[in-house]
Amino acid sequence: MKYIEFGIGNTWLVWTETELPDGSEIEVRGIAGPVKCRSLYLILWIRRTVWVLDSQEGFKKTAKTKNRFKLIFGIRSEL
Repeated sequence: MKYIEFGIGNTWLVWTETELPDGSEIEVRGIAGPVKCRSLYLILWIRRTVWVLDSQEGFKKTAKTKNRFKLIFGIRSEL
């Protein structure tokens, strides 16, 4: 799976994270490779609460141990 993200709170304003079959991840600046959109999502992370609105999976709310602020728009893509 590939995640292309735009917003504040990550290392770069635009970046791509690719999950490889062996479980490892590669992060690169900008948009990497072809994009085959599977879903769109919005992440709002304030302190330890994360809200995710995904066009395919719906709404989720989770708690994290880290204290952060992120506002991200993303595209979930197939490899």
